[in-house]
Amino acid sequence: MSTNLLTNVWAQPDWKPQLSVLEWEALFGQARQASLLARLAYRHTDAGFLTEVPDGPRPHLEGALRLAERQQHEVRWEVDCIRRALHDVDTPIVLLKGAAYLMANLSTARGRLFSDIDILVPREKIEPTESALFSAGWISDERDAYNERYYRQWMHEIPPLRHVHRNSYIDLHHTITPPTSRFKVDGQKLLFGIQPLLGYPGLYVLAPADMVLHSAVHLFQEGEFGHGLRDLLDLHDLLKDFSSQADFWNSLLDRADELGLQIPLFHALFHLRRLFNFNPPSPLADRLDHMGPNQFSRALMAWMLGLALQPNHPSCDSRWTKLARWLLYVRSHALRMPMHLLVPHLLRKSWMQRFPKKP
Repeated sequence: MSTNLLTNVWAQPDWKPQLSVLEWEALFGQARQASLLARLAYRHTDAGFLTEVPDGPRPHLEGALRLAERQQHEVRWEVDCIRRALHDVDTPIVLLKGAAYLMANLSTARGRLFSDIDILVPREKIEPTESALFSAGWISDERDAYNERYYRQWMHEIPPLRHVHRNSYIDLHHTITPPTSRFKVDGQKLLFGIQPLLGYPGLYVLAPADMVLHSAVHLFQEGEFGHGLRDLLDLHDLLKDFSSQADFWNSLLDRADELGLQIPLFHALFHLRRLFNFNPPSPLADRLDHMGPNQFSRALMAWMLGLALQPNHPSCDSRWTKLARWLLYVRSHALRMPMHLLVPHLLRKSWMQRFPKKP
């Protein structure tokens, strides 16, 4: 039987760390797999529970806090390096996802760990932006001509860029979903609503509604759910932060209609309610219900995501977990590319894996 201890930490307002040694071990394993150990540590700190944690588990939480603080310092410095590297490029630089949450001082950044920094520029500015980053030490490690063409022709970003000295990574986007995707988003529409970051000339973040929708479509269009619970918590905190803004919810639903992202938003809110008891304003219930897919798709997605959003840990697995994650992986490819592109692409990738090029 699966035992998801991690979700209960946020689902129960009166949760307290009263666990056995084996439960602590399972909780930490789940948190590490979900990249939520530092968030778990902040949950204890904010609730005043850290001192109540037994001597054995407490150092793991304290170490996670120190790691998160160090990473945040490093990301702020890296963002400033990017800003200086792109100073002469005539384009707004829009931070996405984790870096945006941190630089905009949003609550979801507390305890969030980083593997890269995502930025967005207009599509016509990709080349000068990449050239400026190259001059500052960021290079692409992609050497396969097919993969290079795949990124630049069909994807919403170019191959990842790695700094030659610091090994920091940048994902350079021109929109937030692949141009071939069922949920294709015009990057120019996003740029119309960007907001400047105070104290960082030339740097911007997406508008609040766009930030939420980006997080939702990223989670529910992706095929990998190793960080699914973390991304759902990001959405939870973003919505709590923005809900205090006047007319935020109506603007969010209007923007979902405009960008064609009603279904990802529907799934996000469904699982926020299921896992964290988070409910949007009740007057919007009918409108939100009409955003969803048909009843069969709702039931199937609820079943698959109910399994896939568990921490990727043996203590949370059921007999159907691998099947649900595999089906969602297949779904993600079908959403990102039409069949006439997808089938040749998958065949090519399978061939490349089976017969890799010799160095």
